[in-house]
Amino acid sequence: MLDLTKAAKAMHGMSQHLNVEAAAARQRLEVAQNLLAKAATGQDNLVELQESWRDRTLFNAATPIEPLGDRTYITAPPAAHTVFATDGSQISPSHHEIAYCYLLNIGTVMLHYGQSRHPVLDSVPEVFYKAEDLYASRQWGIRTEEWMGYRRAVSEAIALAEIGCDWAKVNDNKLPAPALAMVDGSLIYWFLEQLPSEARDRILEPILEAWEKLRLVKIPLLGYLSASRSTESLSFLRFQACTHEVPDCMTNCPNVGFSATSAFDEKAPCQEFEPLRDAVLWATILSPGQRSPLWKSHARILDLYDLNPIYFCYVHVGTEIARIEVPEWVAQDNTELDLALGMMLAQVHKGGGYPVTLAEAHNQAVVTGGDRTRFFALLEQQMIKAGLKNVGISYKETRKRGSIA
Repeated sequence: MLDLTKAAKAMHGMSQHLNVEAAAARQRLEVAQNLLAKAATGQDNLVELQESWRDRTLFNAATPIEPLGDRTYITAPPAAHTVFATDGSQISPSHHEIAYCYLLNIGTVMLHYGQSRHPVLDSVPEVFYKAEDLYASRQWGIRTEEWMGYRRAVSEAIALAEIGCDWAKVNDNKLPAPALAMVDGSLIYWFLEQLPSEARDRILEPILEAWEKLRLVKIPLLGYLSASRSTESLSFLRFQACTHEVPDCMTNCPNVGFSATSAFDEKAPCQEFEPLRDAVLWATILSPGQRSPLWKSHARILDLYDLNPIYFCYVHVGTEIARIEVPEWVAQDNTELDLALGMMLAQVHKGGGYPVTLAEAHNQAVVTGGDRTRFFALLEQQMIKAGLKNVGISYKETRKRGSIA
């Protein structure tokens, strides 16, 4: 058990440290605000510098697609519209249970507004127990538990596309009202960068295929990120902060402030506002209901997205600054983008600060401790019925489930 008295002693000095950090953060924020104002007056030149010197810079910066001074209010969606989403949860494999397997549970939600239609709330479980599901990933040095998380992302995307396509088919491929497909989290799968190409293809290709199905039925896709820690838009300001004639990091600032070991020692001149986050900056600029300019991400993994580059903006949803991501085919259609953002913001208001569809999809997907116990109890029954003997958990697991203290 946690000894709170001892924990309180361990916190000694933490308040003073946080006060110092808050003062430093205010200074960094002022620097970033001034750089943004200057960058807005010379935006075209900075974009040209970024494009010309991208292969010589050592940081990832997004490109502003709209004027940096733009503050756009999001319009309300039409009364009749449909929003749907998926989310997933899992039961992880354990060698101490009666069988080594794992379960993915994908929650699906479709909510209709102004159409006198019933909502759809469901969940679809899938059990993985075959050798190719449990051990194939080890050929790439990927643990089963890690691979399970990647497979979950695939299942969520496929389920999302199926919902959209089925809804379009019901209506003879003519949607009765605008629709929006929402994803909880980023559309940029950063974690795939470190995977071997063959493993990455098995995850990314089916996801992109699912997105293509949504594009064909003309349903916009939107990723909602709460409490984003991204710095992609702030990194663009480093071109403004650069003290050299050209942003040639490899020549001007070799090995300074870019590696993990030097990040908190000597920094490059353009790093004067780090570790400030995008959301913190835009919180001081945007009013409730406003969005930032649109940005195009240049994350390395997007090189593998083919015709699906990802764009993003920051939106003051009233309770926080949310990062909103959309694929290029949504971003380039102003009407579709405005509709998508309007439906997203309405979802936040209906959900009391967080999109109600995403919250309900999570609730449909979540697997509790009791669910886990009942799942393995059901599995045990099935194994006994099949004639298997010596079915049971390990002694370690048995001992952990009880206590003599």
